[in-house]
This record gives sequence, C-alpha cells and structure tokens, in this order.
Amino acid sequence: MSSNSQKKGFGATIWDYMTTVDHKKIAILYLISGGFFFLVGGVEAMMIRIQLMKAGNDFLSAGTYNEVLTMHGTTMIFLAAMPILLAFMNAVSPLQIGARDVAFPFLNSLGFWLFFFGGIFLNLSWFLGGAPDAGWTNYASLALASEGHGIDFYSLGLTISGFGTLIAGINFLVTIINMRAPGMTYMRMPLFTWTTFVASALILLAFPPLTVGIFFMVFDRLFGANFFDVTMGGNTIIWEHFFWIFGHPEVYILILPAFGIFSEIFAIFSRKRLFGYTALVFATILIGFYGFMVWAHHMFTVGLGPTANAVFALATMIIAVPTGIKIFNWLLTIWGGSISFTVPMIYAVAFIPSFVAGGVTGVMQAIAPLDYQLHDSYFIVAHFHYVIVGGVVLAILAGTHLYWPKMFGTMLSEKLGKWTFWFFFIGFHLTFFIQHFLGLMGMPRRVYTFGADQGWDLFNAISSAGAFFMAIGVIILLVNVVMTVAKNERVGNDPWGDGRTLEWAIPSPPPFYNFAQTPLVRGLDPYWIEKMEGNKEGMVYAEPLGDIHMPNGSIIPFVISFGMFVAAFGAMYHMDDHAWALPVLIVGLAITFGSMLVRSLKDDLGFHISKEELIADNERIQKEARALEGGKKGGLK
Repeated sequence: MSSNSQKKGFGATIWDYMTTVDHKKIAILYLISGGFFFLVGGVEAMMIRIQLMKAGNDFLSAGTYNEVLTMHGTTMIFLAAMPILLAFMNAVSPLQIGARDVAFPFLNSLGFWLFFFGGIFLNLSWFLGGAPDAGWTNYASLALASEGHGIDFYSLGLTISGFGTLIAGINFLVTIINMRAPGMTYMRMPLFTWTTFVASALILLAFPPLTVGIFFMVFDRLFGANFFDVTMGGNTIIWEHFFWIFGHPEVYILILPAFGIFSEIFAIFSRKRLFGYTALVFATILIGFYGFMVWAHHMFTVGLGPTANAVFALATMIIAVPTGIKIFNWLLTIWGGSISFTVPMIYAVAFIPSFVAGGVTGVMQAIAPLDYQLHDSYFIVAHFHYVIVGGVVLAILAGTHLYWPKMFGTMLSEKLGKWTFWFFFIGFHLTFFIQHFLGLMGMPRRVYTFGADQGWDLFNAISSAGAFFMAIGVIILLVNVVMTVAKNERVGNDPWGDGRTLEWAIPSPPPFYNFAQTPLVRGLDPYWIEKMEGNKEGMVYAEPLGDIHMPNGSIIPFVISFGMFVAAFGAMYHMDDHAWALPVLIVGLAITFGSMLVRSLKDDLGFHISKEELIADNERIQKEARALEGGKKGGLK
C-alpha cells in the first residue's frame, strides 16, 4: 500500500482526488482551485485597471464595471486568498504537530467540496444573467435594489462556501488541540501552527454573523422578508454590522496564517530560532482577541455617534501594538542571522516594509475625523491592498515556493522565482502607492470613469501600468510551475537544508500516513534539535513500529456538496415562478440529506497498514533517498 508505488491513469487520479480524505491531497485541491480563482480575480483586476487607464474610457460599461468590481473583491477574498492559505494549513499543520491526519478527515473533504461548489456557483452568475453588482461588501440598500439574480448568486454561493470554511476551521481547532505528538506542548508548537490555530478560532466565531446576515439577505430577496427594508420597518445599517463583525476578523483570518508562513521563513533562512517566540505567540492571540472589537471603524461615517466612534477608534489603535511586536521580533530574528536570500526569504524581507505601510495607513483611519475625509476614496483602496497584497499575497507567493517541495517533491526554479518577485513587487507598489495620492486628491472608490478635467489621468495611467507588471510576474510564476512539473526533478526531506520543524524530517512528498512512528518532541524546533545532536533520522520516536489505522476515502462529501449546489439553483429560480424550480430544490436537498443518511448508517471502519508494509515502504523510501543523494553527488562532481 505504498503512497506512490503505482502510477495511476488519468481517470483513476481524478477519482482518487474526488474521494480523498488525505489532508495532503486536499491541500493540493485547495491550492489548484484557489490558484484558479486567483487568476480569475486577477483578470477582473486587470479589467478594472484597463477601464481606469484614461479619462472617459469606455472599455467597460458602468453596469459591467460594477459587476467586475464586485466579483474581483469577492473572488480574491473568499475564493482565492482563503483557500490558498487553507491549502498551506492542510499541507503543513498536521505534519508540524506530528499527526497522521486531521481530526476529521471526512469533514476536511466536505469542507473543500462545499467551498468549491460555492465558488463555481458564484462564478456561473457571469453566464446566467449577470454577476452581483453591489460591491464585495454587498450593502443591503444596494443589494435589495439590484435587478436580476446577481445578488442571489452572491448570497447562496457564499452560504455554501462559508459552510465549507467553517467546517475547516472547526477541524483545525480539534486537530491542534487533540492530535499533537507527545512532547508537543502548546509553547513548542511552530508559529505557523499557532497562527492556524488562532485563525481557526476566528473562523469559528466570525463566520456565523456573516451566515446570519446572508440568510437574512436570502429571505429578503427570495421570500419578501423585510429585515433590511427601511420602508417596511427594517434596518439597512444592521447588514453593515453583521458584515463587518465578520469582515474585520476575516482580515486577521487571512493575515495570521501569512504571519505564520513568514515566521517559518525568517527562522529557516536566518538559521536561528525565532526571536521572542513567546511574545510572538501572545501577540497572535491578542490580535485574534482584539480583531472582534474594531469592526465599526468601517462605519465611522454612518453616524453611530461620538461615543461609539471613540471606542472603536481607540480599539483600532490598540490592535496595532501586537502587530508592531511581531515586526520587531522578525527584525531581531534576521539580525545577526546567517541569512540565505532564497525566493521565500526575499518575499519575507519585502513583506515587512510593504505591510508596515499598510498598517500605518490603517492606524490613520482609526482617527475618525480623518477617516471622515478619506472614507470611500482611493486612499482606502490603497490601504487595504497594501495589507492584503503586501501581507497575504506576498505570503502566498513565499509559501508556494517554501512548501512546494514538501507538497510535490520538486523545487520551483529560484531564478524564475526572482523574476516573478521583482515584476510583482515593483508592479504592486506602482499600482497602489500612487492610489494614496489619488485618494487625497479626491478620487472616490467604485467609480467606473472620471473626467479629463479632474487631474487624475497621470496617476491612474501609472497605477494601470503597475497592474501589467504584476500580471507579467504571475505569468512567469505559471511558466515556473509548468516547467517544474515537466522536469520532475525529485528532492529530499529537507530541500532548503535548514528546516527546523517536523515536516522537514519526513520525505517530500510525505507518505500518506505521514509518520510510520509517532515522533517524540523534545523542544521548540524539534528537527533542528535532532540535527544539532547528530541524529541522522531527524526524529526520536514515542512508540515502537506497529500497525497504523487510516480512514477510507469517500465520494459522499462530493455528493453532499453537489446536492447543495443543485438546491441553490432551485431556490433562486423559484422566485421567478419557474415550474421546474421547486422540484430542483427538492431533488438537491434530497441528494444532500440522502448522502448524509448513507454516511450515518454505513459503518466505515477504515483500514490498517501492517508493520510489514511499513517496513517495506520505509526501505523503498530509504532507497529513493540514497539514489537522490547519489544523483546530487554525481551532479556536484
């Protein structure tokens, strides 16, 4: 039963991925689908920048521009940034804590397929009568007035996707609390696992308000409820509260795993343990805690009154403190380190000034009177892109380079990686730095065109040119991926040579059971400790070699998610009095609940891998490792 002894045909591979409950394969699914949506969101961004290249441009109509703008924001946040980070969380966290899989492998698969079908449903809106057009925040007064089905695609698609993310968050919480190897105390967990842990807690607490808000929106739009209709005694502002009570923690759900990735990179490529590990951990927890106390800073112009504004302004200033603690700890980790400037390290170093710039403009927004001037101007667009692109996207690109060998067993080209970095980094600053000044010059957000007499032409042209640089960088990354896959040059356990945590102690890619024997953790950076003591294996074990129990794959998560996907169409078209809509809704729900019933009644006990199979597998892995070493030495000669 070795993990990669037999090469499968194309159909068999597709079936394998549709039924898998292995966290490493689910990570690859998240990476591929998140990467696809990242490209879709990128194309939408390019359309926005082409439209704003010059005054009075007519590349997009006003209506289409609103759709593209809405879908760009929604796709990038919900369907690109989150799933790609979930890919790294899936691929790395269980390995870092010495677990054989996540706590609920079945739910892991279900979470992915719900996200996937929700994302596909949302994007089908382009082909079925128009995309959502009320902005990614979907403010109720705009959303209720929106014609067509765009907003319904948004609310139903995000409901399905949101369930998937919620399931993933719960899964990681239980995994990290319950499945740590012996000796892996909380204060020995790698920082990436810590940030996964806190981000998962935020998912658990932040997604329900969004789900409730979207639920109200579905009822308002499909069944004529009046939660948000002011003329009928509803409250349109309550949507903003629901949305931002989710939306601000969401920013931290994205940035915390990014911080975790950079923490790993600084330690590995400075060849020293993280400076102030304890402070970094508590800063992470504090960010998670304060993240729920600042949502109304998105609403300073709503008229909540001076007391509310003052409270939220203060909280927003306070949350900058733990982030500042992190920045200084990272700088002190690099300080005096033996640094190797690999592609991940370059991204990590570039991240610090970029993210600090985004943070500084964020603290500026905490000053309510200043925010009153800057609100809904391009200054805000510049601010949050500095945070999301300068923080999250740089982390995604760095993490892709760092963890690619662990996920796929091959190395992305460093040379092409550096080309991607320079194009993307220069393009990013060209695009967004200048937007701060456009905002100060009075250019409002979400406008599809501007006049030639307003003096915004040059800066918009520069901003659009920068976007093309970023696009070139992404294209080079795609070329890099294709070339790496085509070459298929295998690498060993620790391809960077300075891995510190458990994931670098096992083969790349790991066998499907991760660890033949559960490791014993003797301190922070356990792999580094073993290397320093001359332990060739890189691990000491907490148990003798014995049979391992693993879960069976299942197609049921795919079917449950597909049922929800079908039911969503029925629910949406039911309001148009189509005769077929109600049967479609019922059939979809029957598929979902039927497969849940099958899952409940069927005893799936998994399977055992015998000790003999593990020994044989280990011999094969050792043989491959020796062949790899031999090849390396041959190459060096």
